[in-house]
Amino acid sequence: MRVLITGGAGFIGSALVRRLVLEQGYEVLNVDKLTYAGNLASLASVRGRRNYRFLKADIGDRSAMAAAFESFRPQRVMHLAAESHVDRSISHAEDFLRTNVLGTFVLLDVAREYHAGLTPAEQEQFRVLHVSTDEVYGSLGADGLFSERTAYDPSSPYSASKAASDHLARAWARTYGLPIIVSNCSNNYGPYQFPEKLIPLTILNAMEGRALPVYGRGENVRDWLFVDDHVRALDMVIERGRVGETYNIGGRNERRNIDVVRRICDVLDALAPNGRSHSERITFVANRPGHDARYAIDATKLETELGWRAEESFDSGIERTVEWYLGNSWWWDPLRVRYDRQRLGLLSQPSLVAVP
Repeated sequence: MRVLITGGAGFIGSALVRRLVLEQGYEVLNVDKLTYAGNLASLASVRGRRNYRFLKADIGDRSAMAAAFESFRPQRVMHLAAESHVDRSISHAEDFLRTNVLGTFVLLDVAREYHAGLTPAEQEQFRVLHVSTDEVYGSLGADGLFSERTAYDPSSPYSASKAASDHLARAWARTYGLPIIVSNCSNNYGPYQFPEKLIPLTILNAMEGRALPVYGRGENVRDWLFVDDHVRALDMVIERGRVGETYNIGGRNERRNIDVVRRICDVLDALAPNGRSHSERITFVANRPGHDARYAIDATKLETELGWRAEESFDSGIERTVEWYLGNSWWWDPLRVRYDRQRLGLLSQPSLVAVP
């Protein structure tokens, strides 16, 4: 099986590459632009494998993408390349529109042309999986879950750009007959995650005795999904999912942000004690604009149709994640050059113009 993965040097993408190359034995072409969050160190275990190739390219570069399709001849395309951090989208929305919307358009259109040139037997085998987020659905109240039928209501530039890309994927399926499946996942965590996100940021700040910032009072709720559970689901969806369908992927692990941070502190108190509880460094900071109150995924469709279940509980996944960061400073320490864990997404940044 030949699989073209976009964004394979990112957090989720690199986990997917490792699974498909090392466990499934597929031929994989990883196409990644290597922005600040792309890290080839995350792919050290597949480097030099005969069934793995890497191409540094922008998915918005039509000629590069067309050449990649023609030379590699993929049977599957798994599209994960995206700008993904909400805070960055608040102050640098253009980057998100360029990659998530225009880049997805280029990828889909190149895939459409490639698909049209395949034999009927090859077309029958070809699949495109467009990987998205539960943030497109907006904010939940105290009750209810996001299902595949939930109306879109994005709150941030990031989620709006992903919503637009989802709509493009479905339009290319309906208009051009491109065999597309869409997935929407809850918040991922695990090893190799860039430290701008809540869990690795908290772990690394705590390890270094820094303040542990929490937005608002930490009441915002997220459904947490261990990254290895997610990529196992993606592998199942493109293998056995129904073309034209959407599958929600969630861990059924809802937690308030403050409880996530406290749990990390508890694990670090046990594994790396420093004489006082790490939780004493928790600091509440002003909430970010448009911060959705609650996300929670209903993964029933995926569970019943394909038999997938999350294998990691939140507690077991957090323990694995903290242990990994404690033991792998070789991976995260060089990232200080790109991100020294300063706060992002402030409206006062000059790239935004205040509107009365």
